[in-house]
Amino acid sequence: MTGVDARTLGERIRDARKRADMSQEDLGRTVGLERTVVNKIEGGVRKVTALELSDIAAAIGVRMSTFFEAPIPALVSHRSSQGLDTADSQIDALLAKLANEVEFVDSLGVDELGFNSVDVAAQASITQPSTSAGAEALAVKARSLMALSAEEPIRQLSDSVANIGLLAFSRDIGKDTADAGTILLRRGGVSLINSHMRVGRRRLVLAHELGHYLIADDYTIDWRVANHSDNSVPMESRLDRFARALLLPEAAVSRLWHEKVDSSGERTAAIRLASEFRVDMATLATRLKELGLAGSETVASVRNYRTTRTDIVEMNLVLPPEELEGTTVPRSFARAVLRLVRDERISRERALDLLHGTFDEADLPRIRERRPDEIWKFVS
Repeated sequence: MTGVDARTLGERIRDARKRADMSQEDLGRTVGLERTVVNKIEGGVRKVTALELSDIAAAIGVRMSTFFEAPIPALVSHRSSQGLDTADSQIDALLAKLANEVEFVDSLGVDELGFNSVDVAAQASITQPSTSAGAEALAVKARSLMALSAEEPIRQLSDSVANIGLLAFSRDIGKDTADAGTILLRRGGVSLINSHMRVGRRRLVLAHELGHYLIADDYTIDWRVANHSDNSVPMESRLDRFARALLLPEAAVSRLWHEKVDSSGERTAAIRLASEFRVDMATLATRLKELGLAGSETVASVRNYRTTRTDIVEMNLVLPPEELEGTTVPRSFARAVLRLVRDERISRERALDLLHGTFDEADLPRIRERRPDEIWKFVS
């Protein structure tokens, strides 16, 4: 914390304020400072006292120590490309907060975070797919990296991507905003999925974000995943194809589609296949089309099919818990935070903040009762 001068500190205060969507006047009013004083602090002209900095951090909603930590390189690059005076969008601000939190937990060296496996992806010699065939090949490689077979459905995609260092959080940030964003960390990466979407689309979007992570895109914000044309956004189109291929592997879909259509007809085949691989009908329809398994009429019909309660009962469909619903944190991240609480390396209040309301105080591990003689360990 000793290497930060007044100018750097001021810049970090300014960036944090903008991420919180506060003006200098708003911040000054909250902490009891004139706007001109806030302006001088952010410009490095006036030094800020420890008490003022504590109040500023509380007003903005960050830990005071974040002002003294080196910012994540991908975040610096992204903000530079946007222009330093460009205020972050809601998803930018959330991604920045999550990235800082993950790096904080990682800095404490807990194995539960699972970052010991991040080198697996880094050493896989992955290049950007320039063709549809390349996107299909990348999906095959991704399954291998995640220790999945070539044809099995991915039951819990958020757990699978965590196995290679991508931590997927979710938050409902509304209808008219981005689907997701991803940022690379010094080790691993963080994705934020907009949980306003239905589960099938959320999984497709996370698969798309995995593509960004594997080809090492530093910082990406994605809008309307799966709606990109080859002409408008070719790389996004390739990653859309990758996402569909990951969730609906070619060999399995080709075999099962024909088998199910022959035995029970197109509608039942589509419902069973979408349920088994946990995708939405639009994704399945597009996949059938790109694999040449169905004509335009069938593709249009599949896109419009809806699974009813009668279908669930009569087909005996198994409906697993909804993935990435509402606000969620990755299982490995939660385990790491709980380990830190159990070892008394972070406070319970800090743990609840890191877990974003997914745990209550009563859910946290109990504090271990100490023997009376253990105090001598601290005073001897």
